[in-house]
Amino acid sequence: MILEMKVPSPGESITEVEIAEWLVQDGDYVEKDQAIAEVDSDKATLELPAEASGIITLADADGNRYEEGDPVVVGAVVCLIDTSAAKPEGGEAAKTEVKEEAPKKEAPKPVAESSKTYATGTASPAAKKVLAEKGMSASAVSGSGRDGRITKEDAVNAVPSMGTPTGGSRGTSRSKMSMLRRKVAERLVEAKNTTAMLTTFNEVNMTPIFELRKLYKEDFKAKHGVSLGFMSFFSLAVVRALKMYPAVNSMIDGKEMLSYDFVDISIAVSGPKGLMVPVIRNAENLSFRGIESEVKRLAIRAREGEITVDEMTGGTFTITNGGVFGSMLSTPIINPPQSGILGMHNIIQRPIAVDGKVEIHPMMYVALSYDHRIIDGKESVGFLVAIKEALESPEELLMDNNVMKALEM
Repeated sequence: MILEMKVPSPGESITEVEIAEWLVQDGDYVEKDQAIAEVDSDKATLELPAEASGIITLADADGNRYEEGDPVVVGAVVCLIDTSAAKPEGGEAAKTEVKEEAPKKEAPKPVAESSKTYATGTASPAAKKVLAEKGMSASAVSGSGRDGRITKEDAVNAVPSMGTPTGGSRGTSRSKMSMLRRKVAERLVEAKNTTAMLTTFNEVNMTPIFELRKLYKEDFKAKHGVSLGFMSFFSLAVVRALKMYPAVNSMIDGKEMLSYDFVDISIAVSGPKGLMVPVIRNAENLSFRGIESEVKRLAIRAREGEITVDEMTGGTFTITNGGVFGSMLSTPIINPPQSGILGMHNIIQRPIAVDGKVEIHPMMYVALSYDHRIIDGKESVGFLVAIKEALESPEELLMDNNVMKALEM
């Protein structure tokens, strides 16, 4: 019996995916539920498990084969499994066919002077577009087309001049971006082009949080199994500030402003396939323990490639922490259609003035990028000041003057 393996839908809005990597070879014997491929969508990377045991053929019934990087429509047949085939002795996979190496394309030969015509060095419309994107002139490219015309392939393979070589290695490599990375790139450009984005800055004295963590982090971890990190303080400070400035927890929907009475915080996480933004749902109902547990769970799933589309869908506000990579200051880009994003940065011991005296304290710069179309300067500055106040007085403003109850100790 031949079983057709079809690409399942990763989510309601996704109609096309990409074969990121085949994890088996043509002719291998696969076990039921064994991962046979990694599939990229514009939101996540998912594994495609075998629906039955048998010998696998990496093609459909018509012999059409999807290579790594090829787009595939959801529901399309990508491989066949012969479920009647016996398992090879010793559990070894069946022998795979040896792939023939594709013949290397020769570089275009220069057109002899005697054979040059008016068309020599003329770029096709498609080639002109590619060269314009690269900022290259047609005169810098040798054409391989008829009479020396520059084809689209010539333009794609053309490398802009990097100056006069002075020795040493000058090799280059080319790799296709994953669908997730391309989608992130599109969304970042969309955010820059479609929002009136501005950024306001402030600084936070982290001494009170340092002292609380020093006193309670060991007992907190022993009781709850998670660390008392900075993200719970920042998340609860965001929840408080969003209640004070609801416009920051709003989005533009056509000619209307859509506001939310709940807080879903997107947490930017750097994953193996690129930037991922899992969502902490209803953060306004979570305690320090609840937020730290969710942050840990989502971060692990994102970094291990197990995050689902649903876990990254939605979000009303985003927090990103460039400080873990050493960033001192940055202007985070809004995660559309949201209207605001808070940027955390590294903590540096700096001298500051306290009651007329110079003291050294752990300081962090914070940044709020916001969509000026619906958030005014007064609201944006007030929001960031509310964040600063909560972080510098956490016991009073985030714990209601009862640390043990807030930490569920």
